Amino acid sequence: METGSEFKALHIVANTGYTDEIMDIIRAAGGKGGTIVHARGEGSHHRSIMGITVDLEQEIIISIADKDTAEKIMDDIKEKIGWKTDARGICYMMPIDRIIGLHLNQDDSIKDV
Repeated sequence: METGSEFKALHIVANTGYTDEIMDIIRAAGGKGGTIVHARGEGSHHRSIMGITVDLEQEIIISIADKDTAEKIMDDIKEKIGWKTDARGICYMMPIDRIIGLHLNQDDSIKDV
């Protein structure tokens, strides 16, 4: 299906333990959910436990939404789990040019398959 840029892919990166809160934010803004990817941070925030350096674990949530819903999700993420919170969350949006495997309602919103 060709979509132009009416749909966006949101990538939300946050410290481990905030996934449920992020998914609640996505759904409250009108999103359908997302895919969770476990990751390891490679930034300047390392912890040392008994002389062993441990990188912080993070999670990446990928969610597809229409442009207006994606904007609302980003605003809510910034406010509730943004960089200045313990979650240290960041979110970025990318345009989607083509999607397969999703069905749209007549109003071009994503419906559950």
